[in-house]
Amino acid sequence: MFIPTTKKEIKNLGWDQLDVILISGDTYIDTPYSGIAIVGQILLSQGYKVGIIAQPDLKTKDDITRLGEPKLYWGVGAGLVDSMVANYTATKKFRNKDDFTPGGVNNRRPDRAIITYVNLVRQYFKNTAPIVIGGIEASLRRVVHYDFWSNKIRKSLLFDSKADILVYGMAEKSIVELTAAIRDNKDFRDIQGICYISKEPKDGYIELPTFDECKSDKLKFINMFHLFYHNNEPMTSTGLYQLHDSRYLIQNPPQDYMNEQEIDRVYDLKYERDVHPYYKAQGEVKALQTIQFSVTTHHGCYGECNFCAISVHQGRTIRSRSQESVLKEIDSFKKHKNFKGIINDIGGATANMYGFECGRKLKKGVCADISCTSMTVCPVLKPDHSEQLELLEKVRKMPHIKKAFVNSGIRYDLINEDKRYGQKYLKTLVDHHISGQMKVAPEHTEDKILRLMGKPNKKALLDFKQQFDDYNKKSGKKQFLTYYLIAAHPGSEMEDMQSLKKFATKELRLNPEQVQVFIPTPSTYSTLMYYTELDPWTRKKVFVEKDPVRKQKQKDIVTTKGGYTSVNKRKKSRR
Repeated sequence: MFIPTTKKEIKNLGWDQLDVILISGDTYIDTPYSGIAIVGQILLSQGYKVGIIAQPDLKTKDDITRLGEPKLYWGVGAGLVDSMVANYTATKKFRNKDDFTPGGVNNRRPDRAIITYVNLVRQYFKNTAPIVIGGIEASLRRVVHYDFWSNKIRKSLLFDSKADILVYGMAEKSIVELTAAIRDNKDFRDIQGICYISKEPKDGYIELPTFDECKSDKLKFINMFHLFYHNNEPMTSTGLYQLHDSRYLIQNPPQDYMNEQEIDRVYDLKYERDVHPYYKAQGEVKALQTIQFSVTTHHGCYGECNFCAISVHQGRTIRSRSQESVLKEIDSFKKHKNFKGIINDIGGATANMYGFECGRKLKKGVCADISCTSMTVCPVLKPDHSEQLELLEKVRKMPHIKKAFVNSGIRYDLINEDKRYGQKYLKTLVDHHISGQMKVAPEHTEDKILRLMGKPNKKALLDFKQQFDDYNKKSGKKQFLTYYLIAAHPGSEMEDMQSLKKFATKELRLNPEQVQVFIPTPSTYSTLMYYTELDPWTRKKVFVEKDPVRKQKQKDIVTTKGGYTSVNKRKKSRR
């Protein structure tokens, strides 16, 4: 069933008062791709009375008060993307479109959504139930962090929002434990995966440099980030505390990861796979086209791209669903009135990490000083695409499936390193699971930038491209690789973009179109480099382009036909 979002629905269910009210910066789409839907459905399955208010109107009390006041707590999130990222481009221009808003116009998501929504609750409900914040905006801003949009160091979002509790990470287990503790009037402060504010530090926890120290000393901010980053995995992490003025942020150790049975139970819940009728009546929600019939196979990513926040939010250890659970979800599609036999995506943060992990990591936790993948793949990691091959074959044999695409990111270096199944996996994608093009993300081509990004070297890309082209030629198909690239990443100068352009023209034989200017999002190493202008591991100076015009020029070098020379000529001709 849909989680109720109107008073009428609550009355029809025979409920007098909700236990939990969830507030989201996205409209309410009831699919397992929506964090607010997952949390709501989990709590419903535990017997709690739950309601959702999506994108509440800030100008009146009508939206925020329409479900009354919750008995246990308010749960507040910004949506699937940090609200500042959702609202602004890399050059700080406002985004006019929003795929998660009915009608597609970006007019319902406030800047710093969690702060705004918490203030909205407190405006109309005095001395109300506790306010719990979560989702990616809260997770990535849970400690002192650099904020690109204000260009300053900010406090933990728990302090800035004046909420009571912050739940970080994926939170499926933490939210169940926290809800039970609040219901039973028990102390919640030892629950893993949460943050709270205290007058005192916590014994046995690691002290982070204070807010004032991070604000005044970039080296201390770097030291803080290293400690924070390396305490994100359950098996290897210790709790943290950090002084903000006269009080402490307490971050408990991360919640234990769900095992296969636990993650299966989350995805076996009954989702409507549609926009709630209350919001559907307000206009088309474009995001539904992508996520309605897409399937998540696993959580986590050990790619550790330095510009990506997945490591901090989802973790660096892969947790995979069983094949049975995935197939059960796909089988349920045939009952949906809108299903036409097409699965838009089968994957995760990185599709081809499904079904295998490093044996050493599973026993002892993540390595402190070695990445699973970076310029090269760690020899201890043994990529194995056999389980995903088996799963995809089973999906293709399902009679109601016409086509199942793999549109999630693909790590081509893992395919190259899997000597037993990598080539078969690539051939299978080429033959059955690509819609004309396959997305890969080399991001750059110059070694000095790739090292700062934590990305594979360009030889791995060229080897993969050759294999991809060979399989397409043999199959008689005209399919292409789409390359995602980044301009103005820390370390990148104009000549680096010229080299990238030359490589793309000569080796990839294309004029790149999928190029984005680097956005410094909270809690990533690349953002740390952007703010400090230092390599966080060597403390050596790193060039950082901060001028918006020159950032755009870096992008133009790559996307304009003819390269940087023709960009210059064109601009001169306009004078």
